[in-house]
Amino acid sequence: MAKLHADPVHAEAVASRLSARGFPHLRARKRGELVVIESGPDDDPIPHARLRRDTVQLWRLEIATHTGRWEPTGIRAPLKDILDVLVHDFPWVLTPVV
Repeated sequence: MAKLHADPVHAEAVASRLSARGFPHLRARKRGELVVIESGPDDDPIPHARLRRDTVQLWRLEIATHTGRWEPTGIRAPLKDILDVLVHDFPWVLTPVV
């Protein structure tokens, strides 16, 4: 079975929801099956988290470590719900990196 790709509208929705929740420094970009949440300059982005499309309706949450590796969280939910979990349960992941 072919992997489902994220759509540009998914990245736009993620960026919009995060900005509305008080994280305007973050942006989201689509990359294959992923929506990557990052900040910083475009030519040297700082990764914060990423959402991996698992099915048509479900996504998996992965969080960047301090070494730049990705750690799966085991959280699998619809996009809106996974963003709620990210904002409420992992807010330190979304803070600006100085």
